[in-house]
Amino acid sequence: MEIKGTRMISDGRTAKQIFEEVMSNPARRKFGFGNKLAIVNVDFQRAYTDLEAFATSYETDPRQIEYVNTISTLARAKGMPVVWTRVAYKEDASDAGVWGTRTDTPDSLQNIKYDSERHQYDPRCAFGPDDLHYTKRMPSAFFETQLASYLVFHKVDTVVVTGGSTSGCVRATAVDALSHGYRTIVPIETCADKHESFHYANLTDLQLKYADVEPVQAVIDWLEAH
Repeated sequence: MEIKGTRMISDGRTAKQIFEEVMSNPARRKFGFGNKLAIVNVDFQRAYTDLEAFATSYETDPRQIEYVNTISTLARAKGMPVVWTRVAYKEDASDAGVWGTRTDTPDSLQNIKYDSERHQYDPRCAFGPDDLHYTKRMPSAFFETQLASYLVFHKVDTVVVTGGSTSGCVRATAVDALSHGYRTIVPIETCADKHESFHYANLTDLQLKYADVEPVQAVIDWLEAH
């Protein structure tokens, strides 16, 4: 019997190889940039960026924060909002909900406490005086936060998502951005994850379904042209 659908493929390609093949397709239609973007920088806190201090940290591109600072600076200069999120919980971690029940070690998510070293921003981050900062509890930067109303107030139509992890909070934020009706851009070099497979598999899925996955230079070029 001939079928039109696809039975799950297993062909030995790595996640990176699949990503590169998807990105090389010139016919893939893009959402594109709109008229005004916001940069949403997700969880650039020491728990996830300080390789010398914390086992939960990770690095993909060593210039990640440099790139984030570059596009954030350009956005500010154009009067476009820049947002920074972090994650932390109160002492009993009950505000982590079910997400905080899987493990309970010093490295566990729910044991990132407010004002702790793990909650601190990476000192390499360059902030502007009017950037929005807030601490979230769940993967998406939209979930039970002020982000959606903030973007509406600023008449934003495009959301650029950076940060970590690619497979976690970046993906969740990008999916929610699209769900809120925003054109969504994920600059490749500005995202990080613990494993190449997680990183590229999720960039592939974002590119195929939820966002435009672009080199960071594409964001730089757009901002410089506007």
